[in-house]
Amino acid sequence: MSPRFLAAPIALALVLGGCASRGELDISESGAGVTAVRTPCPTVGVPAGTGDLTTFDPATSREATAIDVVAAMTDVRSTCNNDGASPQVVTNITFTVLARRTRADGARDVTLPYFVTVVQGGNAVVAKRVGRVVVHFDAGQTRASTNGSATASVDRSAATLSDEVKRRITEKRKAGRESAAVDPLSAPDVRNAVLRATFEALVGFQLTDDQLKYNATR
Repeated sequence: MSPRFLAAPIALALVLGGCASRGELDISESGAGVTAVRTPCPTVGVPAGTGDLTTFDPATSREATAIDVVAAMTDVRSTCNNDGASPQVVTNITFTVLARRTRADGARDVTLPYFVTVVQGGNAVVAKRVGRVVVHFDAGQTRASTNGSATASVDRSAATLSDEVKRRITEKRKAGRESAAVDPLSAPDVRNAVLRATFEALVGFQLTDDQLKYNATR
């Protein structure tokens, strides 16, 4: 089933840090500065607590003997289209779902929902898509796997630092002067600009509140 787009202008406690950037200190006779290498491509990963899904039979039970299907999302990979020509930066995400069932008496298909969200600045969800993958168990088999995919789009202009912020980050600083020892990212306006331009594409299972609680307390 193709993912359906859901607007999600809400903040979620998604745990996955990391800016798609790296920097190194460039010191030479002509001066010192920070050379920042960053990309509008979002960081891709799985939020804490959403990479596993457990179903029960009966559904209201949480006893180990009632576990029906256990699934795990793994091998998350991504490719990002950053050719600079499109106003949208598109990231294609693939993943594998490994599943195990308790009863193996007959063939069975199990449908598992998953999501992909675009998060700006570490906590603001600006878009969300929900899709489904189907895991097929052959008769007599307790283990199965399937592959899934998702896409995430980021507005290039929103993920790009202004020329002024770039200048302040990369400007040369003469060795020995006080400014050479000051991290430009310590300035609140520069730090906030970098944070606003930082995006994450997060994928995981679309869990119910009860399933989230189970993952957090098991």
